[in-house]
Amino acid sequence: MTVFQVVSLVLVSAGAFFLLVGSLGIVRLPDFYSRTHATGKSDTLGLMLALLGLAVHEGLGINSAKLLVAIVFVALTNPVGTHALTRAAYQSGLRPWFKGGPVPEDPTERNTEAEAGIDVPGEGER
Repeated sequence: MTVFQVVSLVLVSAGAFFLLVGSLGIVRLPDFYSRTHATGKSDTLGLMLALLGLAVHEGLGINSAKLLVAIVFVALTNPVGTHALTRAAYQSGLRPWFKGGPVPEDPTERNTEAEAGIDVPGEGER
Protein backbone atom coordinates (compact mmCIF):
# COMPACT_ATOMS: atom_id res chain seq x y z
CA MET A 1 0.00 0.00 0.00
CA THR A 2 1.16 3.49 -0.78
CA VAL A 3 1.10 6.39 1.63
CA PHE A 4 -1.85 7.97 -0.19
CA GLN A 5 -3.87 4.79 0.13
CA VAL A 6 -3.17 4.56 3.86
CA VAL A 7 -4.10 8.23 4.42
CA SER A 8 -7.23 7.76 2.33
CA LEU A 9 -8.23 4.66 4.30
CA VAL A 10 -7.68 6.43 7.63
CA LEU A 11 -9.72 9.48 6.57
CA VAL A 12 -12.63 7.44 5.19
CA SER A 13 -12.63 5.22 8.29
CA ALA A 14 -12.64 8.25 10.58
CA GLY A 15 -15.50 9.73 8.56
CA ALA A 16 -17.47 6.49 8.85
CA PHE A 17 -16.84 6.47 12.60
CA PHE A 18 -18.22 9.99 13.06
CA LEU A 19 -21.24 9.20 10.89
CA LEU A 20 -21.91 6.13 13.05
CA VAL A 21 -21.61 8.20 16.24
CA GLY A 22 -24.09 10.71 14.83
CA SER A 23 -26.51 7.92 14.03
CA LEU A 24 -26.22 6.58 17.56
CA GLY A 25 -26.87 10.09 18.87
CA ILE A 26 -30.26 10.12 17.14
CA VAL A 27 -31.24 6.89 18.86
CA ARG A 28 -29.78 7.49 22.32
CA LEU A 29 -30.25 11.17 23.15
CA PRO A 30 -33.41 12.36 24.92
CA ASP A 31 -34.71 15.42 23.09
CA PHE A 32 -34.76 17.20 19.76
CA TYR A 33 -32.01 19.69 20.59
CA SER A 34 -29.56 17.05 21.82
CA ARG A 35 -30.22 14.92 18.76
CA THR A 36 -29.79 17.86 16.44
CA HIS A 37 -26.51 18.79 18.11
CA ALA A 38 -25.16 15.25 17.82
CA THR A 39 -26.09 14.85 14.19
CA GLY A 40 -25.15 18.37 13.17
CA LYS A 41 -21.64 18.16 14.51
CA SER A 42 -20.73 14.56 13.79
CA ASP A 43 -22.39 14.29 10.39
CA THR A 44 -20.67 17.42 9.14
CA LEU A 45 -17.26 16.22 10.31
CA GLY A 46 -17.87 12.64 9.17
CA LEU A 47 -18.96 13.64 5.68
CA MET A 48 -16.07 16.06 5.32
CA LEU A 49 -13.53 13.43 6.39
CA ALA A 50 -15.00 10.81 4.07
CA LEU A 51 -14.99 13.19 1.10
CA LEU A 52 -11.46 14.29 1.91
CA GLY A 53 -10.35 10.65 2.01
CA LEU A 54 -11.93 10.08 -1.38
CA ALA A 55 -10.19 13.18 -2.75
CA VAL A 56 -6.84 11.92 -1.47
CA HIS A 57 -7.51 8.50 -2.99
CA GLU A 58 -8.42 10.08 -6.34
CA GLY A 59 -5.25 12.16 -6.54
CA LEU A 60 -4.89 15.47 -8.35
CA GLY A 61 -7.56 15.90 -10.97
CA ILE A 62 -11.02 17.18 -11.76
CA ASN A 63 -12.74 14.59 -9.56
CA SER A 64 -10.78 15.57 -6.47
CA ALA A 65 -11.51 19.24 -7.21
CA LYS A 66 -15.24 18.43 -7.32
CA LEU A 67 -14.92 16.61 -4.01
CA LEU A 68 -13.17 19.58 -2.45
CA VAL A 69 -15.98 21.88 -3.66
CA ALA A 70 -18.46 19.48 -2.06
CA ILE A 71 -16.48 19.67 1.21
CA VAL A 72 -16.70 23.47 1.20
CA PHE A 73 -20.41 23.26 0.43
CA VAL A 74 -21.01 20.84 3.33
CA ALA A 75 -18.89 22.98 5.69
CA LEU A 76 -21.02 26.03 4.90
CA THR A 77 -24.51 24.57 4.64
CA ASN A 78 -24.75 21.91 7.36
CA PRO A 79 -24.17 24.23 10.35
CA VAL A 80 -26.48 26.88 8.89
CA GLY A 81 -29.21 24.30 8.26
CA THR A 82 -28.88 22.87 11.76
CA HIS A 83 -29.08 26.33 13.29
CA ALA A 84 -32.15 27.26 11.25
CA LEU A 85 -33.87 24.01 12.19
CA THR A 86 -33.27 24.38 15.92
CA ARG A 87 -34.19 28.06 15.91
CA ALA A 88 -37.47 27.31 14.15
CA ALA A 89 -38.22 24.55 16.68
CA TYR A 90 -37.54 26.89 19.61
CA GLN A 91 -39.64 29.69 18.16
CA SER A 92 -42.52 27.30 17.53
CA GLY A 93 -42.61 26.48 21.25
CA LEU A 94 -40.54 23.32 21.58
CA ARG A 95 -38.60 23.65 24.83
CA PRO A 96 -35.41 21.77 25.76
CA TRP A 97 -35.51 18.78 28.09
CA PHE A 98 -33.83 19.21 31.48
CA LYS A 99 -32.91 16.27 33.71
CA GLY A 100 -34.36 16.25 37.20
CA GLY A 101 -36.56 19.29 37.15
CA PRO A 102 -39.21 21.30 35.44
CA VAL A 103 -38.45 23.14 32.26
CA PRO A 104 -37.40 26.71 33.12
CA GLU A 105 -39.62 29.45 31.81
CA ASP A 106 -38.55 31.41 28.78
CA PRO A 107 -37.37 34.83 30.02
CA THR A 108 -38.67 36.58 26.91
CA GLU A 109 -42.20 35.32 27.58
CA ARG A 110 -42.12 36.55 31.18
CA ASN A 111 -41.06 40.06 30.12
CA THR A 112 -43.79 40.39 27.52
CA GLU A 113 -46.46 39.16 29.96
CA ALA A 114 -45.32 41.63 32.63
CA GLU A 115 -45.27 44.51 30.15
CA ALA A 116 -48.77 43.64 28.94
CA GLY A 117 -50.14 43.86 32.48
CA ILE A 118 -50.80 40.14 32.82
CA ASP A 119 -50.50 38.90 36.38
CA VAL A 120 -47.47 36.61 36.34
CA PRO A 121 -47.24 34.23 39.31
CA GLY A 122 -44.29 35.06 41.50
CA GLU A 123 -43.81 38.64 40.32
CA GLY A 124 -45.52 40.43 43.20
CA GLU A 125 -44.39 38.04 45.93
CA ARG A 126 -40.96 39.51 46.45
